[in-house]
Amino acid sequence: MILAYWCVLIAAFMPVAFVAYAKFFGGDKKMDFETNRYPRRWLEQTEGAQQRAYWAQLNSFEAFPPFAAGVIIAVISGGAIGAINLLAVLFVILRIVYGWCYISDRATARSLVWGAATLCTVLLFIVAAIG
Repeated sequence: MILAYWCVLIAAFMPVAFVAYAKFFGGDKKMDFETNRYPRRWLEQTEGAQQRAYWAQLNSFEAFPPFAAGVIIAVISGGAIGAINLLAVLFVILRIVYGWCYISDRATARSLVWGAATLCTVLLFIVAAIG
């Protein structure tokens, strides 16, 4: 399996990592068995780093489908595997940095990193078109 497909798998589970941070590590308000009955309600009531980790999770869900489609379409269309792998790895690294920027409240850096990761997705489609 090519490296880019592994990156799709990593990106698919990235939202889980961000919400795990929100639930168990992000602040004073920890999730327990009782609050786990209503996890979305609990997450919506968090603040600070916990809330930003939750928002990073939501944004990761939004970023995943176009990225996964870009990788798959680029591979199927016969795009350069080296370029596809590079863009996929860069996307995953940038999305991890994005989550860190979001959680640590670095808004400008977060926006720049978001743009760079989105550019990786767009470039995957360009690789597919050139294919």
